[in-house]
Amino acid sequence: MLAQLAASLGALKLPLRLILPGGGSVDLGPSPRVELQIHDPALLEELQTPSLDRLGEAFIQQRMDIRGSVLDAIGVADRLSQALVRDEDDGPPPHDPHDRQTDAEAIAYHYDLSNDFYALWLDPEMVYSCGYFRHPDDTLARAQVQKLDHLCRKLRLRSGQRLLDVGCGWGGLARHAAKEYGVQVHGITLSRQQLKLARERVAAQGLGDRIQLELRDYRDLTGRENYDKVVSVGMFEHVGHANLPAYFQILHRQVKPGGLVMNHGITARHTDGRPVGHGAGAFIARYVFPHGELPHLATAVKAMSDQGLEVVDVESLRMHYALTLEHWSRNLEANRDAAAALVDERALRIWRIYLAGCAYGFSRNWMNIHQILAVRPLPGGGHHLPLTRDDIYLQGRGAGDSQR
Repeated sequence: MLAQLAASLGALKLPLRLILPGGGSVDLGPSPRVELQIHDPALLEELQTPSLDRLGEAFIQQRMDIRGSVLDAIGVADRLSQALVRDEDDGPPPHDPHDRQTDAEAIAYHYDLSNDFYALWLDPEMVYSCGYFRHPDDTLARAQVQKLDHLCRKLRLRSGQRLLDVGCGWGGLARHAAKEYGVQVHGITLSRQQLKLARERVAAQGLGDRIQLELRDYRDLTGRENYDKVVSVGMFEHVGHANLPAYFQILHRQVKPGGLVMNHGITARHTDGRPVGHGAGAFIARYVFPHGELPHLATAVKAMSDQGLEVVDVESLRMHYALTLEHWSRNLEANRDAAAALVDERALRIWRIYLAGCAYGFSRNWMNIHQILAVRPLPGGGHHLPLTRDDIYLQGRGAGDSQR
């Protein structure tokens, strides 16, 4: 089996060393940067068809270990799967039903793992979405503040306005908008752990009079035209294709005529939403984001437009997210011992593979991420947006104060 494996993989000249259960090893290319320590001999046969979900499962089941950079390991695994696994097109994936209980359970599974665990690898503000890198060597902390400000500028926030933050996470955007732009923020989330820490940080920064955060499903928002602006970051991936019309209908109902709606979320590469990456999508759906669904940009724009929201600006941040995920992955690797004290071994292995795999996937265009800015037109069809984007890129904060 080993000779057959070495013969089939040797031509790829991978920088990979296999360390065998008996202690021997075989190099599959010159100057190996990654070592796979095989604990289960049966895995050698499975390496003949190494899909990324199969390799990921073998890692989290402790049938093998990775030595060297996990980011490098993902690249090697992709080259293996590209060479040895036939790329099958099964068509679009089935769309799961998304009721309140299902969504609450999925959010709890992902986000209520441990606030302290997330704090090990996120930035100080704990912003769990892609940063905005003005320069490739920006620190993660700088990139996240720049992203928060980029969102506020696009929304043209000004003092005294009311902002609805759907899926507010640990409250980083809410705090930034309240402190730097003087707005009143109402944030909602389904994560009890995120809400607890977010409220603590709001209180610690003396922002309790400007920010209200609560545990609430977006479907339970009541009333009409309650907010000047609406923002949702990293949330609509959990909505589900079937619920997109209702989701954007609710956002349309909540914002005042002339108000802006910003949707920032991960989008599929293919218009039908099918995943790419030789099993990477299947791994994420099974172990990381249960019931998560990625709409294509066109699907999102159609759903917004159908509900009366006029899309006025779209920006891809794919390469920004690749950089962000590289930071997150390196931070987690640097804090593995501390992480092991907070979550079990299985969870830690899942997150190590997930962060590194997503960094690779975004860099390879397996998926994208878009900021979609829309306006609810005034009754006559107009709006108050400026004719250019110049105000977004002016130096200094609060450039949107002159805009309605």
